[in-house]
Amino acid sequence: MASSRSAGRAPAVLAALAVALMAAFVAGPRVLAASGPGGGFHDEGDLTGAARSAFAGYRRSGDRALTTDLARVVDYWFRYHVAKAAFAAILLIVLVPLGVLLWRAFLRPGGAWGRAALASAGTLVTMIGLFAAAAVMANVQGAVAPFAALLPMATGGATGRELAGTLDRHLRGGPATPALEAMIDDFSRFHVAMAVVATVVAVVLAGLSVVAWRGFARTASSERRSRRVSGSYGVLSAVSALAVIVVAVANTTTAANPAPALLALLNGGW
Repeated sequence: MASSRSAGRAPAVLAALAVALMAAFVAGPRVLAASGPGGGFHDEGDLTGAARSAFAGYRRSGDRALTTDLARVVDYWFRYHVAKAAFAAILLIVLVPLGVLLWRAFLRPGGAWGRAALASAGTLVTMIGLFAAAAVMANVQGAVAPFAALLPMATGGATGRELAGTLDRHLRGGPATPALEAMIDDFSRFHVAMAVVATVVAVVLAGLSVVAWRGFARTASSERRSRRVSGSYGVLSAVSALAVIVVAVANTTTAANPAPALLALLNGGW
């Protein structure tokens, strides 16, 4: 009896933990990032202003190495993305068993309203899980190349337009400054990171699709709900794998020739 009550409480506990982690994903990274060396920033406007000011000073320095001011902002941005990736990964770890419990409960005998509620909850958890996986991917990418991840924020306004002109002249055969070379290299690293992460995720999703379709094939045709769940996950995993493969290919292509994509970013078209 006690074991049955514990099993019944498990979804509620996991759901509460998931809600807490979603709140932490939103609010926690800024606090954790600010606790590192160099501190943090009051709000997004403060961060944007500091990034643009530090970036302008970096360009004027004429050096490839980051200035002290820009290094402080980039280090903060690195810590921020690491924290975001960690919260998203833990959330995903919690959502997987929660989703399994909800779908297992859906497959057990019960009333139509109860099954509808479980199906809705299972679908919601699945969608949040996909968001968490995408958040892990994006923030791992940002942590690997925080300077490139900061560029959209740091290159707004006249600075971005001036830099776009410099990069355009470089693409037409002109020389590149050390700072511009550093940006192009880190922008390439940024896309290499996503290409690698997306490839790994695509393999995992393809494997999950195979498992789901095997479950579908082994389930008797009379067990329609079980086949529906297995088939739905088989399709979802396969479609998601294809989407992630497209992301991997696009990022691989950009990493091989990053300068035009960086120019598009500076011009606001990327």
